[in-house]
Amino acid sequence: MFRKFAVPLTSTVIGLATLSSVVQARDSIRIVGSSTLFPFATVVAEKLGSRGKYKTPVVESTGTGGGMKLFCAGVGVGHPDFTNASRAIKESEIKLCEQNGVSKIVEIIIGNDGIAFANSVKSRQVNFTLAQLWVAMAEHGPKPTRWSEIDASLPNTAIKILAPPPTSGTRDAWNDLVMKEGCKSAGKHEALGKKKCAVFREDGAVEEVGENDTLIVKRLSADPEAFGIFGFSFLDMNGDRIQGATIEGVEIDLDTIQTYDYPISRPLFFYAKKAHVGVIPGMQEYLNAFVSESAIGEYGYLGDIGLVPLESKKLAEIRNRVKNLTTL
Repeated sequence: MFRKFAVPLTSTVIGLATLSSVVQARDSIRIVGSSTLFPFATVVAEKLGSRGKYKTPVVESTGTGGGMKLFCAGVGVGHPDFTNASRAIKESEIKLCEQNGVSKIVEIIIGNDGIAFANSVKSRQVNFTLAQLWVAMAEHGPKPTRWSEIDASLPNTAIKILAPPPTSGTRDAWNDLVMKEGCKSAGKHEALGKKKCAVFREDGAVEEVGENDTLIVKRLSADPEAFGIFGFSFLDMNGDRIQGATIEGVEIDLDTIQTYDYPISRPLFFYAKKAHVGVIPGMQEYLNAFVSESAIGEYGYLGDIGLVPLESKKLAEIRNRVKNLTTL
């Protein structure tokens, strides 16, 4: 809790009631953000807690956009210490942070990820082009009802796609890597522009679901005609039930994600509030644990649940950033 002062809350007093004036803040770390990073952050948190010195950090899956709003809302015990993000922080979010006194942010890239377009193993594996995916999903496209209407090589089944919500970083990345590029390949980008190219259909063919990727996996298992969009880790952990489509003829796997040959590959991030380090117990230790060789190195335990390692030079740079708490 912050110290209480028996005087009016003038700007001077408010200045004193900052983290530097904390007698005892929280006894555990609070982490919000991306559902894609949720499994990775949770495993690191559990390992930190198992050592006994610090309580296990609390990890919430709020989506990248929702996490950024919570993270940027202010400094102090009522606000998260970290936020996970499946895309880089936006300029608008940096401005929001600054407006609320969150001025020193450490950006950490933990590895790479591929966005899977997956269906049940009960169905055949399909190869899609980016243009075909755009045609299937675009509000400003032809709106076919069956995949075979797009191309005869595709299944003669209804188009059913479970997609991430607007608050999701996976949605942002999908828009950049699939909707924009697919719109270009379909020859529609010049006429429509980036914003219209990214609008999803609203006639039921594309269903926006929440930030619970585990629920999407369950629904795909129950409906062989449906496809879902989520990070590679969930595909990797559920390979007995679901399979990833090939995109532009490229399989989604560790190698093709690391080389970015898989067309829907992206880096993964988390952000730390520097003002909380040294005040909230265990923050520096959590940072160190997350970027350790045992966690995100070539043979790190996070690789066992689908994280694709960074190349060695980039990883060394990230570790130096953590050591020095280098801010944006």
